[in-house]
Amino acid sequence: MARIVMKFGGTSMAGTERIRRVASIVRRQQAAGHEVAVVVSAMAGETDRLVNFCREANALHDPAEYDVVVASGEQVTSGLLALTLQSLGCKARSWLGWQMPLRTVEAHSKARVETIDAPELVASLERGEIAVIPGFQGVSHDGRITTLGRGGSDTSAVAVAAAIGADRCDIYTDVDGVYTTDPRIVAKARKQKAVTYEEMLELASVGAKVLQTRSVGLAMKEGVRVQVLSSFLGDDAPPADDLPGTLIVSDEEMNAILEEGDMERQHVTGIAHDKNEAKIILTRVPDKPGAVANIFAPLAGASINVDMIIQNVGRDKGETDVTFTVPQVDLARAQALLEDQRDAIGFNRIITDDHIAKISVVGVGMKSHAGVASTMFKSLADRGINIQAITTSEIKVSVIIDEDETELAVRVLHTAYGLDAAE
Repeated sequence: MARIVMKFGGTSMAGTERIRRVASIVRRQQAAGHEVAVVVSAMAGETDRLVNFCREANALHDPAEYDVVVASGEQVTSGLLALTLQSLGCKARSWLGWQMPLRTVEAHSKARVETIDAPELVASLERGEIAVIPGFQGVSHDGRITTLGRGGSDTSAVAVAAAIGADRCDIYTDVDGVYTTDPRIVAKARKQKAVTYEEMLELASVGAKVLQTRSVGLAMKEGVRVQVLSSFLGDDAPPADDLPGTLIVSDEEMNAILEEGDMERQHVTGIAHDKNEAKIILTRVPDKPGAVANIFAPLAGASINVDMIIQNVGRDKGETDVTFTVPQVDLARAQALLEDQRDAIGFNRIITDDHIAKISVVGVGMKSHAGVASTMFKSLADRGINIQAITTSEIKVSVIIDEDETELAVRVLHTAYGLDAAE
């Protein structure tokens, strides 16, 4: 018998028919002898609808009241799933964020999980009850409802799994695992049996939409084994234990899987792409101490994340160009902030481009194998794809290219690294 947390996203909960299907998947897992807690998202599109209500009520809305409104979407689905499970003969009850409680810190609408008081929840599981928990929500130290930001239900599920000592956290989505790249772009993309926390963290941060980045970071910190599965299975499909998706595991467990011969060792795990970036170039920035700090301090103060940063070699005049990327949605705000600081920074012009894409090659094999980056650069060059910027980490190489060449670049690199599935 295992203790399992199962998380279902908005598309899985979109309507009573799908909720009934989710209930049958949950019941099957409990019937296999497991203790089960379920974390649910709001129905697909519901959070957007609630956000729009807040904007219509007050464009400059109070974040605390905003959280009260948007957290209600998950409350509805948790209650509906508990009712549906009861109709199937299961003992089930809902646990809202403030009832456990799941305590959070930091700002409303982007709170972070601090602690979960789990003894009563664990006692309920031991009595054979299925716990149905709304994702995305918690409670602050002053007793107010908080939300964890978009994709926060993944983080809720991992946090619950850590708090109750779950053997595994199964994330049910509209895909059946983590692929070597987006199968909608590359038909020969392969589903991975397992990837490490580190690889998944990099893939999530550079555009892979399977898991929220914060949830992967929390799983790595707490040592929670995560499995990504499809919730769109037939009624006669075997339970998750017999139909594995992709496991997200520690380096040690990955090495054990490789030693058992259940999986091939690969230098590159996956190719990710992200079209939601924008590039900013500041020309003729003074080449002196403090100049770069003057650029990025106001952006940090406005919570605008900066990704790639390139500073050209200083010219004879003591000037340099600085290039960096920001999320596309933050481009206008970033440009306005920089214009306000033009005198303090001392740049000449701002040049922007929001028709770019970031292509990333990720894999722990890069730590011990040379030539991964050169393969990327040569493969793109052979197809006439120009690289505008490059950034690297120990297990990742990312480049910025023209948005129109995204699909071609992904296909070329997938083949270049031998990731195509056999015919």
